[in-house]
Amino acid sequence: MTYSVVSARNLGLTFETGDGLVHALSDVDLDVKKGDFVSFIGPSGCGKTTFLRVIADLERATSGEILVNGMTPEEARKSRSYGYVFQAPALYPWRTIENNIALPLEIMGYSTAERASRIERTLDLVNLSGFGKKYPWQLSGGMQQRASIARALAFDADLLLMDEPFGALDEIVRDHLNEQLLKLWERTQKTICFVTHSIPEAVYLSTKIVVMSPRPGRVTDVITSTLPKERPLDIRETPEFLAIAHRVREGLRAGHSYEE
Repeated sequence: MTYSVVSARNLGLTFETGDGLVHALSDVDLDVKKGDFVSFIGPSGCGKTTFLRVIADLERATSGEILVNGMTPEEARKSRSYGYVFQAPALYPWRTIENNIALPLEIMGYSTAERASRIERTLDLVNLSGFGKKYPWQLSGGMQQRASIARALAFDADLLLMDEPFGALDEIVRDHLNEQLLKLWERTQKTICFVTHSIPEAVYLSTKIVVMSPRPGRVTDVITSTLPKERPLDIRETPEFLAIAHRVREGLRAGHSYEE
């Protein structure tokens, strides 16, 4: 039986600000199963990133409960249960690519030999073999983001959290990285939670698409993809793809009308 890597029940999060309370998330119920590729999509400010940060123990829920690998987010963080890829690559410019990837391994106390082995393996996974000695400024934006993914994969956590990792890239590079990410997911069998603003990206990548409403963020629809695992880019022109994209779009519209 496939178990839940992430399980949220009646999850809510309220921020206190100088202007009063901000209800970021409300009554979120969701299960992410092992091996799922789940995309979160919704308007800006709907709580997509906030939910990812709650999973990662970077924010604390104020109501309800959430479990990550059967543990609290804090326990999951301490047991290194996930890797996190931010919107920007967040690479240290004074470190080479391989030394950026090595950083979490150094913190975790891996030996020099084990670090070298893991760096080589993860560079190969993201098609950056031969670029380990380069510095971030010597790489394109897409290559930098792949290095950031390699760093998140280096300690081999089962769960990968990705917060709009390709949002700042041009469409051609983004398409290429979407293809590579699907291949990476298939090779590693990771569970991926992926935040995006792009309907085509969400439909192309995912086994499930979570549609969220404007603040306070609620889950308005969870769409299970019927697309095959093999997905060339031109699958985006098929009736099946367009039908799923239409349902996502309708879910986003329904979420907006919910507030009116």
